[in-house]
Amino acid sequence: MAKSEPQPEGKAEVQPEAQAKTPSDSTPQIAKRAYEIHEERGQQSDPAVQDWEQAEKEIRRDQTKGEPSPGAKAEPKPETKAEPKPETKTAPSSSRKKKVVVAGVIVLAVLAILAIGFGVGRWWGNSKKEQNRLVLYGNIDLRQVELAFNDSERISEVLVQEGDKVTRGQILARLDTSRLKPQTAAAAAEMDAQQAVVERLHHGSRPEETAQAQANVASAKADLVNAELQWKRMTALSELTTGRAISQQDIDGAKAGLDMAQARLESAQKGLDLSTIGPRKEDIAQGEAQLRANQAQLDLLRQELADAELISPCDAVVRSRFLEPGEMISPQRPVYNLAITNPKWVRAYVSDPDLGKIHPGMKASITADSFPSRAFSGWIGFISSVAEFTPKAVETVELRSSLVYEIRVFVQDPQDEMRLGMPATVSLELNPPSQSRP
Repeated sequence: MAKSEPQPEGKAEVQPEAQAKTPSDSTPQIAKRAYEIHEERGQQSDPAVQDWEQAEKEIRRDQTKGEPSPGAKAEPKPETKAEPKPETKTAPSSSRKKKVVVAGVIVLAVLAILAIGFGVGRWWGNSKKEQNRLVLYGNIDLRQVELAFNDSERISEVLVQEGDKVTRGQILARLDTSRLKPQTAAAAAEMDAQQAVVERLHHGSRPEETAQAQANVASAKADLVNAELQWKRMTALSELTTGRAISQQDIDGAKAGLDMAQARLESAQKGLDLSTIGPRKEDIAQGEAQLRANQAQLDLLRQELADAELISPCDAVVRSRFLEPGEMISPQRPVYNLAITNPKWVRAYVSDPDLGKIHPGMKASITADSFPSRAFSGWIGFISSVAEFTPKAVETVELRSSLVYEIRVFVQDPQDEMRLGMPATVSLELNPPSQSRP
């Protein structure tokens, strides 16, 4: 009996201590307090075990204030220390490790829940933002011009190189005009001569010519009067002498002179009339027609002389130079290839579900890989009315076999930094703040 009595006392001493440290009763309170401490620190504590240990100490301190001291009940602790059991010494350390593991799992679970909530909220915000934005992919496109001479002649000068910027009206090349200039001068002289003829026809007879015609009429009248008197005298003399003094031949000669004088008078009178009336309308029309023909020939030669200079039709950049001085050209052989810098657009493709979300004139933001920190402003200038299969060169999220519509998003690029064929990303705000309803 004496040997069996100390054993219950040893068990009584060990069981309260073991029960005080079991995690089954105080673990929820410790986890709750550890979470509160974690929130108070602003999630800035590195080891979660420190929060757990602090919460455990506070819970133990609260429990010890409300319960009697375990030392009062078990005074003979030295006896249990004299006969310690290996199991009772290792039990507190293993239970503490279990507590730490459980606390770490709980803290990690709480942090994981918070991270998941933050990620879900951010994903929800981004998805909502993406619903109000349409992103398209395309390439920079622009218009090109191939310049050639209108005539077949030898090139004398080529004035610009590849990469040079040219302006509207700038001379780019010249032809040899050594044979064209004399032809132009001859045509100009012919036109001047015909112009003088037409002016003479329009002015009519000069006053001196009219006066000359009038003098001719007066002279013809005087001759007529003289011839008539001569014929009358001979006729009267023949009648008085019964034909003996004047022969019949003289009388006939006087009669013929009278008729001739009468005819000359009529001719002089008609000449005076023509001088007064002026040139015929048909003569004037013929002269004017010939003048127009000469003018057309001169204009053609002058145009050929002007076409001997190759002029830029717009502001552009020289992409290619095909011919050199001394080569013979023809209208089929271009000399330059120009790239027009304005307008410039992004050729992109939009699917059928997104077609109703866009409209011409819609504002857009364009970015390129060459300028990652810059955004170019633009607008939708063209939407195709015909659907087509997605081109092979276009990279879109949809299937390449789906039907899409081509659009052109014009870009404001005053510095001419975007190049032909450069990949570009177009971002369209579907519901901008200025257009959204309250």
